[in-house]
Parts: sequence; structure tokens; C-alpha cells
Amino acid sequence: MPLELELCPGRWVGGQHPCFIIAEIGQNHQGDLDVAKRMIRMAKECGADCAKFQKSELEFKFNRKALERPYTSKHSWGKTYGEHKRHLEFSHDQYRELQRYAEEVGIFFTASGMDECTSAYPLQPEDVNLRVISEYQKLFPDIPIGYSGHETGIAISVAAVALGAKVLERHITLDKTWKGSDHSASLEPGELAELVRSVRLVERALGSPTKQLLPCEMACNEKLGKSVVAKVKIPEGTILTMDMLTVKVGEPKGYPPEDIFNLVGKKVLVTVEEDDTIMEELVDNHGKKIKS
Repeated sequence: MPLELELCPGRWVGGQHPCFIIAEIGQNHQGDLDVAKRMIRMAKECGADCAKFQKSELEFKFNRKALERPYTSKHSWGKTYGEHKRHLEFSHDQYRELQRYAEEVGIFFTASGMDECTSAYPLQPEDVNLRVISEYQKLFPDIPIGYSGHETGIAISVAAVALGAKVLERHITLDKTWKGSDHSASLEPGELAELVRSVRLVERALGSPTKQLLPCEMACNEKLGKSVVAKVKIPEGTILTMDMLTVKVGEPKGYPPEDIFNLVGKKVLVTVEEDDTIMEELVDNHGKKIKS
């Protein structure tokens, strides 16, 4: 069983705990504090566990010439790359304000150091490589594995949870058409809400690895459940062989089909007509196989 850990106060991940869903606001707030607050509330209302931002200390991440280079992209917020990045950066005081707002709304808050992972936006399905999740589970059996998705839509992220991802992160936006390279691979409110619903549904459906008759199946089993039936007429005293037996919906219900092989080598106490149900009381010592 993978290690369980308390990722946030009172919220555990790993094991049988629900997947921790992170709504990655990143810098899709357009440098606007009010938009950032709207996105925090949206994440909460859609059912996400955490609202996440990205924080950079530009002078530590870029040298002077990198910040001074011209930036002419349609997504630019300034004439230089430095101007563009500074427009999207909140101050430490602004982050504290956002953290207080998240607490008021009732959603966990975090801001990660901004860097690149799989960094194509949007990521094509053939480049996702979800099997890495299973490989990481083998390599790191005591660590919950997560998935941060940059693809479009929600299907791949739901599949990641089905494969065992215990933390799921997706970028969110209020409008995919806004300026910024991340918006096209981000989820709008309706998509985020559907992602959360789908993940929780899949978690319920994963259930138990043990196959057994469920309470919801009892009515159908009573009507259509199968039994071992005589394939031919079996005279009294006959030692049963497999070619004498078959499985059908029988009336009355008799020997369970999953135990058909246990009947081989046992003696019937009375004649059983062709197509009749094999009842347990008709078999000599039905709990023990007769030695030949």
C-alpha cells in the first residue's frame, strides 16, 4: 500500500484517500488581483481541493540580458520579456492577501516556484505517456504519485486517476481566449466541475479487487443465476464425470456453477433426469470427492 501523507492540514493523500485535485491558476490571472480572487472562488465552487499559483523571483531566474530582450509575442504584456514577466508577478503582500482570501473561501492555497516540466501547451495525447505513472509506482512504492496535465479536455486526467494518480493538477482559466499561452490548455469552470465529478465517479467505480456477488445483484441472481444441470440422464449410483454436466439457469437452484469441478468423481444417490438441476443433497458426500 503506497505511503499515506498529510499533504495539507487534515487532508491526507495516498492509500484509499480521494485524489487531491489542484486547480492551477498559475499566471492566468493576467496580473489582476481581482481576477485571481475570482479564480480562487471558481476553483472552490467547482470542487477542487487547492488553488495554486506560480511565483518567480525574476532576478534569480533570469540574467539581465534575458529580461531585457524584446518580447513581441501576441501574449506579451510588455515590450521586453522582463516587463512581461513583472506584469504577471504578484508581490509577497499580494500573495498574503490571496492566501487570506482562500482561507475565507475555504480552499487550500499554495504557490510553487515556477519552472518547466513537460512544457508543451497544449500537450498532444501521444506525448502524455500515462504508463509512466505505473512505472513510478514500481520505482517509488512508498510515495503517492501525482499527475500534472497540460492536455486539452478531461479524459486523460481522469485516466491518470484510474491508473493510480493520487494528486491531480490542471491549469484553469475563466476564458480560454484570453491573452497568455497557458489558457488554451486550461479548463474553464464547466470543464473543471466536470473533471471533479468524473474523478470522484471513477474513484467510486474502482471499488474492491475482490469479485463477489453484490447486494445490488441479488434480485437478478435469484431470477437468472445459474446452476449445474445434468447434460444427460444420470442413473442412481453413477460416478459423475465432466461430460455429464453443464451450466444453465436452473429451476430450482442447485449446485453453484463455480464449483462444478468439485462434483467430478462423486456419486449420485438417485437418478437425475436429463436437464434437471443437480441438487447438493442428491450427491453422496457432496463436500468430499470420492476416491476411485
